[in-house]
Amino acid sequence: MEPHYYNVNINWISDRKGELYSPELNSKIEVVTPPQFPKGIDGIWSPEHLFTAAVNSCYMTTFLSIAENSKLEFTSFNSSAKGKLEQVDGKFLMTEILIEPILIIKNESDKEKAERILQKSETACLISNSINSKVTLVTTIKY
Repeated sequence: MEPHYYNVNINWISDRKGELYSPELNSKIEVVTPPQFPKGIDGIWSPEHLFTAAVNSCYMTTFLSIAENSKLEFTSFNSSAKGKLEQVDGKFLMTEILIEPILIIKNESDKEKAERILQKSETACLISNSINSKVTLVTTIKY
């Protein structure tokens, strides 16, 4: 496979706020220093949120692909993710991402298959595979 490139630009707006955009996309994202840091701003996406979102959204898109290829019938998928920021050896690091998907399947008999697909999705997620943070998966399957 040939390499793919994803272009993202940012413009500083004011204070600790900027605007992310891509020539390939139609929407922009306001981004700020999070409120846990000096002059941080509450209520707007931060790099830490976007990092966590990248892992969680990659997990979902990987799951959707594997589930489709495996012909898993489900009626609902949602996932929560929590990114852990810590200071390690004087540097701030995102040390762990906890992903908590909830999957509702059509047939109880597919529960083991569904669990395998959820686990495989984490293992195959290209963003999870590209970072040093520990990724922990806690699944819930309902029918």
